[in-house]
Amino acid sequence: MLHMAKLEQKDYVRLVEALLFATAEPLTAKDLHARLPEDADLSAILNELESLYEGRGIELKRIGNGFAFRTAEDMADFLVLEREEERKLSRAALEMLSIVAYHQPITRAEIENIRGVATSKGTLDILLEQGWIKPGPRRESPGRPVTWMTSSHFLDHFQLESLTDLPGLDELKASGLLDRRPAIETVPSTAELFENDDNSDTYNETLAEEEV
Repeated sequence: MLHMAKLEQKDYVRLVEALLFATAEPLTAKDLHARLPEDADLSAILNELESLYEGRGIELKRIGNGFAFRTAEDMADFLVLEREEERKLSRAALEMLSIVAYHQPITRAEIENIRGVATSKGTLDILLEQGWIKPGPRRESPGRPVTWMTSSHFLDHFQLESLTDLPGLDELKASGLLDRRPAIETVPSTAELFENDDNSDTYNETLAEEEV
């Protein structure tokens, strides 16, 4: 429990700084407000922290609806990140992730319509385990099917501030290729979207073997 009575105005910046350092996941404004006194100006605090860490080895970044300290981009190549991976993503999973990213919120049936093949429940489970997708609002249609959306972890992993930073998004919108149910060939290729990602496809199974 926080002892608010012991905090002075000058301590508010230090408190937000400590909160952001203490968590690996981005914190939303709501998360931060819950830990701050009522008179705290969160916007001013975040601006002060952003200025304080500008040009440093770590910087304050806005990730989706949250905030987090992240390594400065020009320092990233000098760091080695060891990540434990339970399994690599298959090509089917990467295709599904790209479809969700560009067409969210989207139902499983709509994903299958775009890909042209049935979607294995195991593929969705893998993306959920990775933390890259999450359930979205249910469709107001018969059966009220669940929709799927990308998570803040997806943005964080691919170093995106928001979905508008997805590669080629503006071009796709301008050419009319972001219809709700486009033909399969209109979806960006997996190689284009994730060519710099470590989770490249290492599976040699055929599509028929992956989708059951």
